[in-house]
Amino acid sequence: MANMAQAIRMALHFGEENLDVTDIFGQDVGAPLGGVFTATQGLKNTWNTPLDERGIVSTAIGLGLAGERCVAEIQFCDYIFNTIDLLKYAGNLNWSCNGNYNLPITLMTPVGAGIRGSVYHSHSFDAWATKIPGWKIVMPSTPLDAYGLMLSAIEDPNPVMFLKPKALLRVKGEELIPGEPDTEKALKAAIDAPLGDRSKWSPNWPKVKDFRIEIGKAKILEEGDDLTIVSYGRPLPLCQKIAKEHEASIEVIDLRSLYPYDWNTLYKSIYKTKRVLFVNEETEVTNFAEHLSYRVVNSDLFYRIDSPPRVLAGKNVPGIGLHPNLEEASVPYENEILKEVNDVLQVVP
Repeated sequence: MANMAQAIRMALHFGEENLDVTDIFGQDVGAPLGGVFTATQGLKNTWNTPLDERGIVSTAIGLGLAGERCVAEIQFCDYIFNTIDLLKYAGNLNWSCNGNYNLPITLMTPVGAGIRGSVYHSHSFDAWATKIPGWKIVMPSTPLDAYGLMLSAIEDPNPVMFLKPKALLRVKGEELIPGEPDTEKALKAAIDAPLGDRSKWSPNWPKVKDFRIEIGKAKILEEGDDLTIVSYGRPLPLCQKIAKEHEASIEVIDLRSLYPYDWNTLYKSIYKTKRVLFVNEETEVTNFAEHLSYRVVNSDLFYRIDSPPRVLAGKNVPGIGLHPNLEEASVPYENEILKEVNDVLQVVP
């Protein structure tokens, strides 16, 4: 089974061959590295940029205005903050031009903790991203979803931000990508560059097929009746593990698309279970899940739920320390999620 980095790579290859992707670029995106997480290794339209995030976003905007489909990468989301004004411009374009111009660009960037990246390589960006009007925001949690969401992002006529959870990029999936070789060994031999000299290496791409995950559609991973957990990215597998092992009946929803988000699926689940816990690793102040909680209590769900909506998020600290104890005290890990689940379940209506 492919891991998420391999899935993204195969999706980008499909995009080059079938969806008119003309440029894939960013810091170390081209040869010989193929991206810091190897998600762009072996692709034919990759090229390396200077260490200039504003230049990367500006170039993507220019290519999009010229009618090209491109995929740009900011190497870590920790360094995307100096491009906010450009992201705002890109998001505003279609609206301010009354729909007369499109901007078919995909901007991908790794996000979140879980790799012991310390202060400068552990930020989240999901709450910030959802505050920039005009962008669609997706964050896959499995390789298959990464593949399907990337193809949907590439073909979208306007800007899509593809947030890659760093901690999940090396995690193998449980479902084959359509056209993927049957064994991990065969896939690795076909598309993973060897160590050392790569000057004569080229990938032997499998005949991957078109497969889409619709932007704006959540996925129910575990069905339950006592509690709904809504998550995405790195904490999601932890939530699913807890749901499988807990004596209570817990429903787990992978949001997948942060904007537009699948309110219909959330509504139906919360209406059924009468309790909801939102889990992510963005800082707790002005967290995206606060908006979802607000929507719960400002709908008729307010009269249905047996417990106030809960948000479990990262601590409101400027950065995350290098030591594992510091990281685990800063963003949700299994023990903290389990404690919050038990607390929600014990609330008496």
